[in-house]
Amino acid sequence: MRFDGKIVLITGGAGGIGRATAHAFAREGATVVLAGRDAAALAEAVKEIGSDRADHVVADVTDPASAVGMVETAAGRHGGLHVAVNNAGILGAAGPVADIDAAAWNGVLAVNLTGVFLSMKHEIAHMRAHGGGAIVNVSSNIGAHGRRPGLAAYAASKAAVSVLTRTAALDHIGDGVRVNAVSPGASDTPMSLLPGETPAGRAERMRATPSGRVADTAEVAESILWLASDASSHVVGHDLVVDGGVTA
Repeated sequence: MRFDGKIVLITGGAGGIGRATAHAFAREGATVVLAGRDAAALAEAVKEIGSDRADHVVADVTDPASAVGMVETAAGRHGGLHVAVNNAGILGAAGPVADIDAAAWNGVLAVNLTGVFLSMKHEIAHMRAHGGGAIVNVSSNIGAHGRRPGLAAYAASKAAVSVLTRTAALDHIGDGVRVNAVSPGASDTPMSLLPGETPAGRAERMRATPSGRVADTAEVAESILWLASDASSHVVGHDLVVDGGVTA
């Protein structure tokens, strides 16, 4: 079991990719701590996994005090923090750049970029002081790898996450903290629907892509587990695209 005895913190842990990742880590022996703003959804996810393998903490990654409390709570309850997956994110309001409301822009960047920064800041500080660890940030194939009209705020935030990941990796590999990212394409979650798109429309769109389908959330989760595992011990600052060839 790749993560036997390890403590894993997952932000956005009640959502599609976050929840699938939590299940995958738990199956591999980890204790998972799910973080997010929806206490009921987090509790439901913990119940699915089992209280012997999962715990949750209510946190808002856009708030500095909440972000540090999230890390302190996870490590304090379980005796450490070995892996963190920064998965919390939103698609946000869509529209052309000239029509994006400033508040909507700020909201997307607050969750998708500042939230990753604040989470990483405190995760790294703990890991650096306790022998190291591994961090995987969830970015997107929309951003540094590809763009779509009407998603400027989302694309900008995720491109920044990709760059932030690489910079943090260089800053802290000497501290024993390995930082990488995974950039999924469309997956089997509501967030993968483009503005105004139905599930049937998404399926039709994906039939024209190289793989001909969306990713299962379990496939994205396995990519995250690999980046967090000792099997990728010499992988530093990498951004692994999981999109079935869309941005190849």
